[in-house]
Amino acid sequence: MFQELKTSVLPAVRLLLVLSVLTGVLYPLLVTGIAQGVFPSQREGSLIERDGRIVGSTLIGQPFSDPKYFWSRPSATGPMPDNAAASSGSNQGPLNPALAEAVQGRIDALREADPDNKAPIPVDLVTASGSGLDPHISPAAAQWQAGRVARARGLEAARVAQLVTEYTEGRQLGLLGEPRVNVLLLNLALDALK
Repeated sequence: MFQELKTSVLPAVRLLLVLSVLTGVLYPLLVTGIAQGVFPSQREGSLIERDGRIVGSTLIGQPFSDPKYFWSRPSATGPMPDNAAASSGSNQGPLNPALAEAVQGRIDALREADPDNKAPIPVDLVTASGSGLDPHISPAAAQWQAGRVARARGLEAARVAQLVTEYTEGRQLGLLGEPRVNVLLLNLALDALK
């Protein structure tokens, strides 16, 4: 019996240990090393530094509420908006009255912040993304806010609209996803204007 156990179980245990070291230690170390060498900016979280301090990440949405800034998509994370430690959606379906109430509240806030803007509000300004941390808005959402931002900063609306166009990123590889604008990068560009 011991001989049967030795011939059938021992090779399986050895194979388990070898594969555990290969796939659980060596492979992750190799892939991590390659990724850190090929993508040095991303390995640190795509952080943006200004004047010696970190102001944010291009990968994580951030809340902006000052009228002189472009506003991000609403965030469904808890207990506060844009909480990177609690990435989640609201899980509210389209027939949920709480979702309709939240969307209406966002519409009211946007209309109050820019009462002269009678254009339809782009959907991404009133609905949260699946992760609640989306750093991008659609070009339409950015252009919708351009008038408010221009007035709040005392800039020409055409200059702010041009900045939105400059910071609009195209589809990845020319066909994946939708055109988008990184809100943090756009707001930092606004701050850099003299």
